[in-house]
Amino acid sequence: MPFYQTRGEIPAKRHIAFKNPKGGIFFEELVGNEGFTGASSLLYHLQRPTRVTAIEHHKDLPWKAVSSTDLRPHHFRLGNLPPGGDAALDRTPFLYNHEVALSVVHPTKTTATFYRNSQADEIVYVAKGKGTLRSPYGKLAFSSGYYLVIPRGVIHSYEFASSDTFLFVVESTGVVRIPKRYRNSNGQLLEGAPYSERDIHTPVACDPVEEMGAFPVHTKMRNAITVHTLEAHPYDVVGWDGSYYPWAFDIRDFEPIVGRIHQPPPVHQTFAGDGFVVCSFVPRLYDFHPEAIPAPYHHTNAQSEELLFYASDEFMSRKGIEFGSATYHPDGMAHGPHPGKAEESIGKKSTDELAVMVDTFRPLKVCEAAMGVDDPAYPQSWLE
Repeated sequence: MPFYQTRGEIPAKRHIAFKNPKGGIFFEELVGNEGFTGASSLLYHLQRPTRVTAIEHHKDLPWKAVSSTDLRPHHFRLGNLPPGGDAALDRTPFLYNHEVALSVVHPTKTTATFYRNSQADEIVYVAKGKGTLRSPYGKLAFSSGYYLVIPRGVIHSYEFASSDTFLFVVESTGVVRIPKRYRNSNGQLLEGAPYSERDIHTPVACDPVEEMGAFPVHTKMRNAITVHTLEAHPYDVVGWDGSYYPWAFDIRDFEPIVGRIHQPPPVHQTFAGDGFVVCSFVPRLYDFHPEAIPAPYHHTNAQSEELLFYASDEFMSRKGIEFGSATYHPDGMAHGPHPGKAEESIGKKSTDELAVMVDTFRPLKVCEAAMGVDDPAYPQSWLE
């Protein structure tokens, strides 16, 4: 995680009796990853977080791949998927492998669902909408263009302040982290990094919710949802400290790295995962060599697959894309600017594009659920 934080009331030492003024003690919960060696936070609850009154299976979440083994690029018009459903429980999957899974959802209203993903860290890109992410750690306000990074095992819920919301979700079986080359040996972001600690939003403390009753928490694990009903409200935390918590980053705070000639995609990297990277393409000045071609050159990347999610109708090298489009280029297949786009870019000074790229190092599978919005003509879109 970015850095150590503390919120609310905590005792002077860890693992000592923290007395509740109303009687008894507050109850510790250590939340973290990689056993007791990874990032963690220590939370202090009004009630024991283990007070579970019921456990039941809710539903399976099968990610069904298409049976075809045809190796071809795809253009998914994900913005055409019907709106509705819950932000966490009703996502439409479109690509996945054993390290990363990609989905979208168009939730139309705030729900009372408490959710935790116990099998993956999540990066949720808010393509459209605004609201608040709530958790035991406090609240995080977000709007269009925000990344929400939610570590596995963290209970959370969404409160939407708009009726038109569109989320692009990246689930990582490994730990989501800031790229190593942006950090020094102490973990601090370097001067040359495209963002700094000032750009990272951390939870704002809230008063603990002191309620008893039945609070169902929908837990994702083993590609299924299990409902654990808690006796106490999960947001009954009086204080916490540590380095494991949800955080947010506005894509507009990513400072693009530009040069005299075209810069390769790694300069856009924003997050790292196990077996994949996430990059941000933002409004920026073009290359400034007098003969530069700002559009990317054609490239064939072996052992790498490219997914681009378009958060605007403009992208320097593509024709025919729109907000909510996603293009997928499999391992080892040449791809690059559409005819005329390289020539068109010469002499231009800037771009207003906005897109999120996920590059994986292992092959992805295409989900059946996405084929209804797949453009079958896309593989031939480079023909004159």
